[in-house]
Amino acid sequence: MAPQRLVLASASPRRIELLSRLDLDFDVEPADIDESARAGESAPDYVSRVAADKAEASRRPATITIAADTAVVLDGEILGKPSNTRHAAEMLTELSGRRHEVITGVVVLATDADGAVRIASGTETTEVDFAGISADRIRWYCSLAEPHDKAGSYALQGAGSLFADRIAGSVTNVIGLPIQLVDRLFRRLDLDLLSFRPGGVPDRAS
Repeated sequence: MAPQRLVLASASPRRIELLSRLDLDFDVEPADIDESARAGESAPDYVSRVAADKAEASRRPATITIAADTAVVLDGEILGKPSNTRHAAEMLTELSGRRHEVITGVVVLATDADGAVRIASGTETTEVDFAGISADRIRWYCSLAEPHDKAGSYALQGAGSLFADRIAGSVTNVIGLPIQLVDRLFRRLDLDLLSFRPGGVPDRAS
């Protein structure tokens, strides 16, 4: 029997919105963990570790927990969230006219009523090419609230879409949660993501 609750271990409005688009019944329980990268840690290892730590911190009996962490990576360097407007402008200047990767680690942790745990995890990588961005446009974008809480200082789902010239891979990954990967991880655990809709799994014949 599937666990009774679905939990998203994140307060990210983007992740909440992406799951909400599927009309899922889920709770939001952000995990309070240290998200600092370790010396010499690769981007895939970093996002996988942080996602696993978030899932473990949010583990509860009779619950399925979805946890994720996303990094913007340029030439192997992880670009985090900007500390201020000047830092955001510096990041966007670095990304201008160049290709970067967006890598998300996802963990689905299923805990039954007796506390037994099953885990499925994976990473998703999307390549994003930025067109050249003028200094005026960078100043304009940094005057908005949008870039200041985003890895890499941009939001594909917002005004930052103006800069993305080419996307190869999952678009929802760039937004913050690769929905197709989440679905695959559920199926790997013999679970159906859509069973958490208020009406359950939709009729296949409808």
